[in-house]
Amino acid sequence: MELQDRLEDVRSRVHKAASEAGRKPEQVTLVAVSKTFDAEAIRPAIAAGQRVFGENRVQEAQGKWPELRAQTAGIELHLIGPLQSNKAADAVALFDVIETVDREKIARSIANEMKRQGRALRLYVQVNTGLEPQKAGIAPDDTLSFVTFCREELGLTIEGLMCIPPADENPGPHFALLAKLAARCSLDRLSMGMSGDYEVAIGFGATSVRVGSAIFGTR
Repeated sequence: MELQDRLEDVRSRVHKAASEAGRKPEQVTLVAVSKTFDAEAIRPAIAAGQRVFGENRVQEAQGKWPELRAQTAGIELHLIGPLQSNKAADAVALFDVIETVDREKIARSIANEMKRQGRALRLYVQVNTGLEPQKAGIAPDDTLSFVTFCREELGLTIEGLMCIPPADENPGPHFALLAKLAARCSLDRLSMGMSGDYEVAIGFGATSVRVGSAIFGTR
């Protein structure tokens, strides 16, 4: 199956999952995760009309997206991997959305860089719903206080919450927890669901799903 066919299959599944959940398909944004794929591999997705992409690493994204963006208007780039504070300046310059705000230090760095560069990025707080020690993210119980800190102390606009459920667990309860936390924080944007579970996530209210291998193939 060609990339364009895989992309169309994912789009149709998003449409079906949204309809079955009583939602409008346009309420769900498909973020095509292009990490580890070079510009040549990404171009067919752009040619097929995909405009929203996700990358894990700042340095890798710097190597391909300036050229791709120069060739196509309307690209929206999401950082979906962990961000180190020494990369905050580069991330703010390159990305439109950072989905992995997960600690005070990085929130301060992003706030300072947005002010310095005159940019207003859309930001998500990453929640470690499974409390996995090897995974980034705010603990569920700390989510409201952290969002409040970002808003009141740093003046940041937080658009929503993001999570990556444990790989060996049913993702449903994690998606339900994220939705509950978002409501508590007066947020209505949920970035959750990947290639193996994005249809489930849509049923729990995902407003964006991050799909990589189902579109681009195995890495």
